[in-house]
Amino acid sequence: MRIPVRKQIMWWGVAAVALLLTLWLLGQAVLPFILGAGVAYLLDPVADRLERMGLSRTMSVVVITFVVVLVFVAVVLLIVPVLLRQASALIETAPEMLDQARAFVDNRFPGTIPQGAGLEKTLADLQTAIGERAGSFASTILGSVRGVIGTIALLVIVPVVAFYLLLDWDNMVEAVDRHLPREHAGTVRQLASEIDDALSGFLRGQSLVILILGIWYALALMFVGLPFGFFIGIMAACLSFIPYVGVLIGGATAIGVALFSFWGEPVWIGAVVAIFGIGQVVEGNYLQPKIVGGHVGLHPVWLLLALSVFGALFGFVGLVMAVPMAAALGVLARFLIARYRDSSLYTGQSSPSDPAMPILVEIVPTGTVRDSMRQARIAADHARGQQEIEQMQEDLLRRTTD
Repeated sequence: MRIPVRKQIMWWGVAAVALLLTLWLLGQAVLPFILGAGVAYLLDPVADRLERMGLSRTMSVVVITFVVVLVFVAVVLLIVPVLLRQASALIETAPEMLDQARAFVDNRFPGTIPQGAGLEKTLADLQTAIGERAGSFASTILGSVRGVIGTIALLVIVPVVAFYLLLDWDNMVEAVDRHLPREHAGTVRQLASEIDDALSGFLRGQSLVILILGIWYALALMFVGLPFGFFIGIMAACLSFIPYVGVLIGGATAIGVALFSFWGEPVWIGAVVAIFGIGQVVEGNYLQPKIVGGHVGLHPVWLLLALSVFGALFGFVGLVMAVPMAAALGVLARFLIARYRDSSLYTGQSSPSDPAMPILVEIVPTGTVRDSMRQARIAADHARGQQEIEQMQEDLLRRTTD
């Protein structure tokens, strides 16, 4: 007997709530496994391509792991120390730059900043607070990251989980497909395909865009001699996954540092502005259309909402899960909207009732019915005559016996 749709929705809703509750309760314990699964998901197309080139799955995964480890070690040894050093130096210099900005505004536009215990005192307190916190800010951030991810999880658990999941990724997908509810298997496959298209297109495409922008901003700002240019360029590139946020925050920071460092040299200040202008033009007119393409479902506002909500509910685990959950919820929302538009609730028309059983009419040659009736009468007369003969034989036999 078929299970009612309402009951199916109830059971699947209970399963979804149980999953979210598990993520909330386990928290950081499942984070290394979520990160490992994410790494395996991103690298699975690379492994498939190496397989098509003739390598076995195991050898493909080994090659990918070797390359990823080399890249990770290079980043940790060459890039991360520079980023931390420049970030700490920028924070230490921030009070001095803020003080110079206040002095410039006071000299050029007297009375703009209220004197006394008003905004000036607030800015002074802000400078003091930044100066006091500057020495420990970078170490605090690094310590919180260690507390969230964990050194062991980052260096051991995540790579191991990613390695084994990547090795058995295709088998896991087939196993999940075999356990799909048969009645809705086609719909689930279609939704999963759309989620994969939106998520993979956004993550892989946006990662490549961030890499290109990071190289451009960092090298260009370092070339013009901007202090902290490497850190500012990487920061602007990483924030560019939300349109205009990266260029606004990175550009404002870079221009502020340029005004502080290149005051009286408008050529270099203009060069910094031109770097971000070129980056924005190239990103908007080439990188985003050509690389990310038509992968939809992750509108910037929707992405910000997902980051805020999942981050508030599940902490750092929620931030990691925000992008895939946003992609999944976006696809499900479009699916439900399409169903709603097809329903009587949207059209205002009741659904047509099921058609009645059709009446079958058999077309036969002329005279067929008359011949059938004549044959039936002949058969009836024959049966009646046979019955009378049998009765007469029984009567004759009885008289003879008597």
